[in-house]
Formats: sequence, structure tokens, C-alpha cells
Amino acid sequence: MPTSPTARPTTPPTVWPARGRHVGPDAEGVLRHTLRQLKDSQVIDDFREVPDAGGDFPEQVFEARWRVPDDVTVRARLGLAPDLGGGREWTLLAEAEQPWDPAWPSPVTRFWPEYGDWDHDAATGLSLSRINPLPEDDKDARRLLRNSGHGGWCVHVVVHEAMSTDERGRLPLARWLPPSLRHRVVEHRAAPHQLRVVNWALREFDVEVPRGGAVALPGTPAPSGYDAEDFAVRAVFLDGSEPADLVAAVTRFAALPRPLPDGADDALTALREDWHLLTLEEELARERKRVAMYAEALEAMTDSRNLYREATERAHEALAAYRESAEAAPGGQQPSGTRTTSPFQQLTRTLERLKDSAKALRPAATAQGDEDTDARPAGSER
Repeated sequence: MPTSPTARPTTPPTVWPARGRHVGPDAEGVLRHTLRQLKDSQVIDDFREVPDAGGDFPEQVFEARWRVPDDVTVRARLGLAPDLGGGREWTLLAEAEQPWDPAWPSPVTRFWPEYGDWDHDAATGLSLSRINPLPEDDKDARRLLRNSGHGGWCVHVVVHEAMSTDERGRLPLARWLPPSLRHRVVEHRAAPHQLRVVNWALREFDVEVPRGGAVALPGTPAPSGYDAEDFAVRAVFLDGSEPADLVAAVTRFAALPRPLPDGADDALTALREDWHLLTLEEELARERKRVAMYAEALEAMTDSRNLYREATERAHEALAAYRESAEAAPGGQQPSGTRTTSPFQQLTRTLERLKDSAKALRPAATAQGDEDTDARPAGSER
């Protein structure tokens, strides 16, 4: 089983990640319209479009907040990348106050309409809600499956048709999946004659598709506890009935602890630390925290000032004592046989203590000052 050269953090159980591609025009217009409509209908509590922060490749950011059953709050952030050709890539991370329940609505439906140009896997360009037949060319089919096997944002499922199917067998797997999985699964369909090509391409992942069956690809790195036998289905009846065994296998696979997909750590950090859509209570808590931070910084500066003042006074006293001693002793000579500490040495030691005290105080005061600077809103003055 291939492993990642560097260990990635595990996706927290409260987090729902997804990435896709919008291939049509005016993606941001679609997002604004959908979010406004969902807020008006009270499906979501609120949303906000975050002002552009600039940069070489600025992304448009949309935030939304809603509640799921049991009054659990979900916060979600969707970043829309610039159009560099082939559509606009979007990254969506949602985090709930409790571990994610697959029965909750898909966060995708809180940003995008049910159907539209957004419905494409970012890595392969394939549909997230429809069946994706494998290319007829063997090389293209092998390349596609290998690329899919390395993906980490979506669950890729390969289904082999034992025989040609009619319209009843062309129903996508997504319609039977729990709501939160319907936009994270890419379904590949292999024609009856493509079984050998499929299994040849999947050898590097140590998985195999049974004839007339299906398997969930592990991704790279594979989730902890992945065993291909546990997520392979021997027979999938493509007669229009619910493929219960396949749905159960995909649901079990999605529940495994999985490494954060490539790039998801930055998106999760932005969701947690750069959140703008605050409630009144959250704004009040943030301001209280800011006031406490200012108070700590002020206290540290006051302590530093007092220590400097005390050290300065001692230095002046030592200097005065040195001058008096120099004036009282003719020629500046000490009596023989004595080893008393001169006022000048006392002054030197006092200044050294002052320097050590300043060094000890400087990192704490600087750190407090940096926090003060970072926390102060743009345009504010001391």
C-alpha cells in the first residue's frame, strides 16, 4: 500500500472537507444568489462575502453559518480560486460543534444550487453526482484511475458492469448515499470488457474490482484501518434497486479516520482563525479577550518601567558614592591591606544587573507588543 513521505494530520471528526470545480460563467454570482436565497428562506442563519485580501492569486471567500438538528451550529468557508483556465476551483471546509453526522445536509447545498456547473471533481473534472463511464482508450482509462487513486478530497468508487445495462442500471450511486456523502463521491463505471484494464491500473494500490462488483479506492495516503477486502463488494445488481452493500461499504469507508487532504490544513486554519461572520455574543467575547490582552501588555510595560526606574536610581546612587569617595581619598589611593569594593565596581555591577533585567524583560514585552499590534484593528491608534 503506498504511503505518504510525510505524515499528515488526521481530519478532525467535526470537519467536513470538499473540493470541486465550477466550469461555467459567473461562479461568484451563483454563490451570492444562492446564499441570499437560502438566508431569505431561513435555511442558513447568515452569510458574508469576505473582502479581498490581495496577493498574486487572490481568492474570493464566502462564509456561512447554519444549524443542523439538535441545534448544532455549523460554520463553513468556501474559497473560490481565480480562473486559470478550465474553470474555477472551489475549496469548502465546514466545522460543526459536534462530530459530523452523515445524515446532516451536505454543506455544498448551503453554497451551490442543487444542480449546476459547480458539480465537478477538482482533480479529474468528473461529475460528483452522476455516473462517469471510463474512457474507451485503455491508456486514458489507466491514467484516469491512477490519478483518481491518488486523490484525497473525494471518495472514488469503481463499479464494474458484468453485462450491458439498461436505463434502470444507469442510476448513480449518489442518490442512495447519506446526504453528507452525496457530493464527496466520484462513481466510475467500467464496461464489461474493461475489467482487465481496471485491475491492471489498480495494482499499485493493492486493490481489485470483482467481476460485476465494486471497490472504494484507498487514496494516498490510505486511511488508517483500510483493508481492500472490507470495502469491496462482490456483486452489485444494476437493476434500479438500492445497492445496499455498496452504500454500506462506502459509508464505512468515509467514516474511517483520514489524513487531511493536500491543502486542507491551510483552509482549516483560515476557517478557525480568520473567521469574520461573528454573532453579537462572539464579537463581545472577542472584544473582552482583546481588552484582557491590552491590560496584560500595559501591566508588563508598567513593570518594565518601574524596574528601569529602580535600576537608574541605584546607578545614580553608586555614581554619587564613587564621586564622594574619589574626592575624599588623596591621589585616589586606598589604604594598604584592604580589599574593599570600590564605588566604581558597585556602579559596574549595578549596570550589569540593569542590563540583565532588561534582557529578561525584553522578550515578554516584545511578545506582548506583537500581540497588541496584531490584535489592533487596521486604522486604529494607541
